[in-house]
Amino acid sequence: MRVLICGGAGYIGSNMTALLAAEGHGPVVFDNLSTGHRAAVRQAELIEGDLGDYDLLINTLRDCEIEAVMHFAASIEVGESVKAPLKYYRNNLCNTQNLLAAMEAAGVEKFVFSSTAAVYGIPRQIPITEDCPKEPINPYGQTKLAVERMCHYQSRAGKLRYASLRYFNTCGAGSGARLGEDHRPESHLIPLTIQAAMGKRSEIRIYGTDYDTPDGTCIRDYIHIDDLCRAHLLTLNKLATSGELVYNLGNGRGYSVREVVETVRKVSGKDFRVVEAQRREGDPPVLTSEAAKARRELGWETEKPELEEMVASAWQWNNEHPDGYSD
Repeated sequence: MRVLICGGAGYIGSNMTALLAAEGHGPVVFDNLSTGHRAAVRQAELIEGDLGDYDLLINTLRDCEIEAVMHFAASIEVGESVKAPLKYYRNNLCNTQNLLAAMEAAGVEKFVFSSTAAVYGIPRQIPITEDCPKEPINPYGQTKLAVERMCHYQSRAGKLRYASLRYFNTCGAGSGARLGEDHRPESHLIPLTIQAAMGKRSEIRIYGTDYDTPDGTCIRDYIHIDDLCRAHLLTLNKLATSGELVYNLGNGRGYSVREVVETVRKVSGKDFRVVEAQRREGDPPVLTSEAAKARRELGWETEKPELEEMVASAWQWNNEHPDGYSD
């Protein structure tokens, strides 16, 4: 299948591109390289462009004979979304509407959307199921939910076959630890902790140590990038017979901040300074997923559920790429 990977030069998009190519599909990367890396694309065709460019999208979809689209090109920083909400509404919502309009005009119906657990806001129950109330508390989550609703109505109009995949915390390096996480600036716990172990950061901060959890720190659901991408591939195949799919993609178990810190210490063999700080506003004590629906309907299982394996792949990639991608 010819698949357009929007944001295919980024962390998740590049891993998805590699998996599609390995499975015999024809991925085409569409990325403006504002946060992605040319070196992460490897051998796939790269079209440098922005999702706001309707004419380029139309031409790409037609000229490349695209049969399905995967969308990983959103802005993803929760804190930034609070400070710059219009940026998030423009890129995450308006640009996705532009993409869907181009798809409709080009006759491309299949769409896999990278959504987020942030659509649930502060959950009323743990673990979180797909039926839990959607009450996002920041522009990032709000824009993702708005896109989900836009897709729903486009599907009801008979113009779209789509899947919304709600991620929890994706981590690790995929494709045999060849494609890693290189955000600039970095904001995710595992790569930040690895940077501290490598001496690239003076300390790692733990925000809140008095939560009602076994060790007092927040618990989050981490999923290996390889497991996440396999779920996308299974979802793409299922869209041949389904018009509307919604799945949580998580490990189904949680690891605390202290567990992450200690696992990085164990894997790296390095010690580093840890500073205990006050809680951050809006951080729930526990966020874990219930991914039974994806297991049941897709036949998907996580193959790398252990935190140590996730951290080890990320540690390997960071040591082989101490300055990130070369571009």
